[in-house]
Amino acid sequence: MEDYKSWLNVSGALDVRHRDSMNNNTEFSFCRFPFILNAGIKAHVLQHESQMTQFQSRREHYRNLLLGNIEGGYPYFVLRIQRENIIQDTLSEISQHESEDLRKELKVQFVGEEGIDEGGVKKEWFQLVVKNIFTPDYGMFTLNTSNNSNNLFWFNGDSTDVVEFELIGMLLGLAIYNSVILDIHFPKFVYKKLADPSCKGTLEDLMEIDGDLAKGLQRLLDYKETDDEDSKTEEIFGATFKIAYSTLFGVQYHDLIENGGEVPVTQANKDVYVDLYCEFLLEKYPKRVFNEFAKGFRKVCMSRSLKLFKAEELELLICGSSELDFHALESGTHYEGGYTKNSECVKNFWDIVHEKFSVEQKKRLLFFSTGSDRAPIGGLQKLSLVIVRSGPDSDRLPSAHTCFNHLLIPDYTSKDKLEKCLLAAIENSEGFGML
Repeated sequence: MEDYKSWLNVSGALDVRHRDSMNNNTEFSFCRFPFILNAGIKAHVLQHESQMTQFQSRREHYRNLLLGNIEGGYPYFVLRIQRENIIQDTLSEISQHESEDLRKELKVQFVGEEGIDEGGVKKEWFQLVVKNIFTPDYGMFTLNTSNNSNNLFWFNGDSTDVVEFELIGMLLGLAIYNSVILDIHFPKFVYKKLADPSCKGTLEDLMEIDGDLAKGLQRLLDYKETDDEDSKTEEIFGATFKIAYSTLFGVQYHDLIENGGEVPVTQANKDVYVDLYCEFLLEKYPKRVFNEFAKGFRKVCMSRSLKLFKAEELELLICGSSELDFHALESGTHYEGGYTKNSECVKNFWDIVHEKFSVEQKKRLLFFSTGSDRAPIGGLQKLSLVIVRSGPDSDRLPSAHTCFNHLLIPDYTSKDKLEKCLLAAIENSEGFGML
């Protein structure tokens, strides 16, 4: 981390007065050249910075206590939430805190429930907020199902819930600072705009959000007229600079230029038409709500380390990867309570996972054990799964402590019994209920 500290010292000096006066004796730092660093190293730098920020908050709190200042603030950012009112309570709690508090280590307590949050409750809170706020009932996002990929959410520019968009932005920031992977499906353009607010949307970006429309616009760009009068672009496509677009409230209309309905799209102006179409759908239409979302994100994420990340790396940092290598998970797994990698039950466990489980069952197992079905930057081996011997052979099902990535398995004496009990456990549990 010496390289990181050197970079902080240098970047801290790069204000307007010093930027042009840095001499050739400036201490070298790899962090000044992020293109040579892989995503895993960048994530490690960010994690170190986050931990240092949280440690300093705790140290300052205890220092104030020693000096007799009992009002010196609390070292953690604590949310007390009612399950049945999770979105409203979260909004109310977060709105009472400054940015500095949001960057402290997060602890979540569900009102009326016992237990200390060592990570598992926090993970469940993230999951529940994401699950609730992305439902159609809230009307904050439109869901694109036209592409042959995961369903992607896009911003409803007509939504009036601007405060809740800020909440989602803060949620992403809190997840980064607390090393929690979120099950959020945004198009890559969202992460491009977070990484570089000046980024402009392109037809390629629109392809993720509305594939059918983007393909139609690409056909327009590819079209070549012939000498035949009937081949003119305006005759073939019949488009004008007045567009129709779908929202949750029905079809809306917009003039891309003044009196757009009276201006036909021709071979000469079709490039301008496509650029304006993309600009409107990707930037102008969602601008009001996206700005609130970005404001919430930056309210938490003011870290210099985040500037190291490219858009695709930022997406991996927040959402993890859907590429799951369970052999890598096995290589990074530790064993406790009497198990070793050579224990019969352990060998049976990995045989079942590798040879019998479907992709969906593997994802369920991962979610059951860690609270997420995605891999962090660096792959599944970075999870450091721990398999613990939970007593001798019995009829008890396996259980998990997702806060520590601990999977507790009785020492079943047969592979068939292990498979049966494991399937029963992962298919009949959700969230923090099994802990």
